[in-house]
Amino acid sequence: MLYRLRHLTAYAYRNPVGYARCTLRLAPAAGDGQVPLSHEVVVEPAPRAATERGDFFGNRTVSVTVETPHRDFRIDAQSRVRVERPPLPDRDSGPAWEEVRERVLTRPGLGPDAPAHFAAPSRRVPLLPEVTDYARASFPAGGGAYAGAFDLMRRIREDFTFDAEATEVGTPLAQAFAGRRGVCQDFSHIMIAALRGLGLPAAYVSGYLRTLPPPGQPRLEGADASHAWVAVWCGEGWVGLDPTNGIGVQDDHIVVARGRDYADVAPVAGIIAGSGAQSLRVAVDVVPEEEERAA
Repeated sequence: MLYRLRHLTAYAYRNPVGYARCTLRLAPAAGDGQVPLSHEVVVEPAPRAATERGDFFGNRTVSVTVETPHRDFRIDAQSRVRVERPPLPDRDSGPAWEEVRERVLTRPGLGPDAPAHFAAPSRRVPLLPEVTDYARASFPAGGGAYAGAFDLMRRIREDFTFDAEATEVGTPLAQAFAGRRGVCQDFSHIMIAALRGLGLPAAYVSGYLRTLPPPGQPRLEGADASHAWVAVWCGEGWVGLDPTNGIGVQDDHIVVARGRDYADVAPVAGIIAGSGAQSLRVAVDVVPEEEERAA
């Protein structure tokens, strides 16, 4: 699949802001069946400085500094990417989950993909006894790590309700778990906490998901949104699972960044020097190029 992506972030401030510094993670990742073809970010007002680098986990970041007084701040990222992933592994393949847990402790190396980085609690993902207990039903003794993770993903899809009004970006994991409601960020954090509670490495993945309009209706510009899912280390590599939709990650998912939790991969994060109320608008388009040509 060839995709054209657009991610527009627009802030409006009641009072002028004299300084802003932020880090952007908006470029599609390379690898994992993805080939970025182009990427451009336009920031208004124009930044005084912009620095591009890779973070510890290999995510492509751009840090910008704006010193022009402004009431409107706009970040417009546009990309093209090719996605072609291999089929999902057989659900009963791979080692038992107890064996995977032991491999984490003996696996050499501490590179960006090392499972040891993703097995411990992190800023947004504490280990909670009630969440670990919830996971145990999916991992009987001797059961496969991948089979258990897949079952856990399906259970979260069935037991939790998607509700954009139930949580906010900073809602604690414990609150979302107790309420059984939330959004993709909450469900991903819950699944990660459940897996790590059993000693299984799990990473938070941010990106986009291709969505289809209702039959006979055109795609609405800006109707898509950022998405989040989980990558699970099953002893022989990482596998993507999407608890919000109960599906394995295939060509409809586009990876942007991966980290221990949302705090590592926020699309836009930073500080401003100003006071007063502000509003935020985010619009995302994920358009297959073949669909665009047909239209």
